[in-house]
Amino acid sequence: MDTAPGDTLASCKGCTHYYITHDVSFRYGCRALDFKSQRQPILEVIAASGQSCLYFRKKPDQK
Repeated sequence: MDTAPGDTLASCKGCTHYYITHDVSFRYGCRALDFKSQRQPILEVIAASGQSCLYFRKKPDQK
């Protein structure tokens, strides 16, 4: 996927909805879209819709 200069691809690891599951077959999950996947959820979203995730919410900074 091509992105314009200055655009950044949403990273699941930086999203509040992202989690790691205990399911060996489907290791990665997204609470906002309510699904588990074998690969990062952002890749599934792009494959299905052709655009970056609209539910991305940045995790608060840890102190």
